[in-house]
Amino acid sequence: MSVLLNLAQIATFYGQSQALFGVDLSIQEGQVVALMGRNGMGKTTTIRSICGMSRASSGSLHFLGVDISTLPSHQIARLGIGLVPEGRRCFSNLTVTENLLVAARARAEHNNHWDLAKVEALFPRLAERRSQYANSLSGGEQQMLAVGRALMTNPKLLILDEATEGLAPVIRQEIWQAVKQLKAAGQSILIVDKTIKELLPVADHCVILERGSTVFSGLPEAMSKTILQQYLGV
Repeated sequence: MSVLLNLAQIATFYGQSQALFGVDLSIQEGQVVALMGRNGMGKTTTIRSICGMSRASSGSLHFLGVDISTLPSHQIARLGIGLVPEGRRCFSNLTVTENLLVAARARAEHNNHWDLAKVEALFPRLAERRSQYANSLSGGEQQMLAVGRALMTNPKLLILDEATEGLAPVIRQEIWQAVKQLKAAGQSILIVDKTIKELLPVADHCVILERGSTVFSGLPEAMSKTILQQYLGV
């Protein structure tokens, strides 16, 4: 497998306040990487740095071998990064179908690309609600729509930031089932989620952040109870 994304010693500031102090993270093609850590430890800032929404002040950041550290976010997205942001951020005044179509982007290298039919097959609830406006959907349905919208860009890397947070257990399971299907299909994924029980079985590799720095990078089975307790409180 070739390296898809590589971060080395990333430092990021919000104004005068430093949020990341040295984040190292690597994702290979077809790999699911779990980005973990307690609240406020730098997970979302790392994602924002990857996507160009918060500019890294130092360190190296490469996607498909391209230095993306100075690129604007829309160019980074066009390279093949699809983000499902925390909070969903669906277009409330557009229908389900319109939300999906507005993000559609075909890629020449995709032989089996994502389209409306494939997204609706992954999330049948969206097919049932094609004509409904996004603001009329439940929180879980909006989350499915946010994932589907990201997939419609046919991303080489899908980033999920707290994709199951605040959802009912039955909806969480539907999201996790979709993640498993995406993994089986070879989709590269970077995922942040607090539900360790569901997260670890789908992860090929885990990265833990503590106070803006990488403190663990390894296989899920290499995380001892001591590591889980020390850095995750579980």
